Amino acid sequence: MQKKGGPLSGIRILDAASLLAAPTAATLLSEYGAEVIKVEQPGTGDTMRRYPPFQDDVSLLWKVISRNKRSIALDLRKESGREVLRELASKCDVVTLNYRPETLAKWGLDFDDLVKCKKDIVVLHVTAYGRTGPYANRPGFARVAEAFSGLTYRTGFSDREPVQSGYPMLGDGVAGLYGAFSILLALRERDRTGEAQLIDLGLYEPLLRLMEDQIAAYGASGTITERIGNANPLIAPNGMFPTRDGRYVAIPASTEPLWRRLVALIGDESLYAYDSNVLRIANRTLIEGKVEEWTKQHDLLELVDICAEAGIACGPVYSAGEIARDPHIAARGSVISVDDAEVGGPVKMASPAGRYSGFEAEVNHLGPKLGEHTQEILSDLLGYSQEMIDALRRDGVL
Repeated sequence: MQKKGGPLSGIRILDAASLLAAPTAATLLSEYGAEVIKVEQPGTGDTMRRYPPFQDDVSLLWKVISRNKRSIALDLRKESGREVLRELASKCDVVTLNYRPETLAKWGLDFDDLVKCKKDIVVLHVTAYGRTGPYANRPGFARVAEAFSGLTYRTGFSDREPVQSGYPMLGDGVAGLYGAFSILLALRERDRTGEAQLIDLGLYEPLLRLMEDQIAAYGASGTITERIGNANPLIAPNGMFPTRDGRYVAIPASTEPLWRRLVALIGDESLYAYDSNVLRIANRTLIEGKVEEWTKQHDLLELVDICAEAGIACGPVYSAGEIARDPHIAARGSVISVDDAEVGGPVKMASPAGRYSGFEAEVNHLGPKLGEHTQEILSDLLGYSQEMIDALRRDGVL
């Protein structure tokens, strides 16, 4: 049975961060019932409002990444603006931040300050390098985090320079996912203990945590994981292979049974001699060359069907257009369209990931206009009179 409102109904998040990592954490939780109030600088708003793609002069990226949020314009450079933020924090369960530690301390908006506003507040503070250590006050963005974590070093081909990930904000997205997970942990601990919780998350840390092999290899033998193009350092064959129609297929034969099924399809019995992953890694060039010769004999979709019938994991390397047209994507509802009055029509986007038996994710509206909900938040949530709101507007706080 579907539970109305989602499992996070009743949780209110004050998203006082900018750009992508911490705000992504808030967006993810909003899809499951959390109320999110987005704090933005008057006049300019969040920087993400100025990132492409655009429809006319409206950022579609902003519309997608800020879905389900309400916007309040509030100048945190002014003490009166910071006082409003403290009042808002007192009405919220969670505050997300990404200012440098020294800035928050100067403004009186650090964790210790917010605890005075609400004794059991949960604060997610995402910074480039975390709140401690010699780099704590250095600036940094997703590309910096990807490089610092080792991801960029090991991406690309051995005879060329390192290559950045194809999505320019991968580090932000991964940190956003980890941030949402961390908020849920902190809320659970708050509910158990009644105590405030600080989440100190360095932007590079989730990526470093995910790449478990590189530190283990270096710690054991001093081995540094180098770039090997599209190959997998742990498994062979495992990579992207060209097809007859000029496209590419991903084939990871990651177990012996999968390898044997693949050899049977290729029809080269000499390959049965390489019946261990260690042997195949040692002979990667030969093995993957044989696989490539075979994939070039088939068109992409034909090859995917052949492999699926044989019980071999493989998949097409898709462009955005191919994703949008794929029947499985359509059947699962993995791409949705949401109408938006500012854009003047529907906006396509990836749907929330996963399907649940007892509840469902919701995208109720897309990213708001700057300050669209300032009036109602101040009057309804904080009980400000119209005179108080007008005075804040005159002072340039809103």
